[in-house]
Amino acid sequence: MSSAATHSFGRNDGNAEGPVFGEPWEAQAFALALSLHECGVFSWTEWAAALGDEIKKAQTAGDPDTGETYYHHWLNALERIVAAKGLADPQMLARTRNAWANACARTPHGTPIELQARDFFDF
Repeated sequence: MSSAATHSFGRNDGNAEGPVFGEPWEAQAFALALSLHECGVFSWTEWAAALGDEIKKAQTAGDPDTGETYYHHWLNALERIVAAKGLADPQMLARTRNAWANACARTPHGTPIELQARDFFDF
């Protein structure tokens, strides 16, 4: 078991009841960060700095710090660190983010979102 697995991750609202993650993507982002750390891509010190910077940046921009946006900061930190480590370039990340937005926009509520080739385009 990794050292991260022994900590109580997943909740940022002080509530021990209910689901640990609000949405499946939050659990996936969490798992991706753990996996990248376990593969040696970054240290916990690097991760904490990246996440802390994202949270500070959001608070400076007016984020109310209610816990609801915590995993948005987590995802921003992940994107930043994988770009800094050369695992993905910022343009590829933006293209993928745009593809998900396109797929979400055309998908009826309650239907699984599926990425298609038409969702990816250069902007």
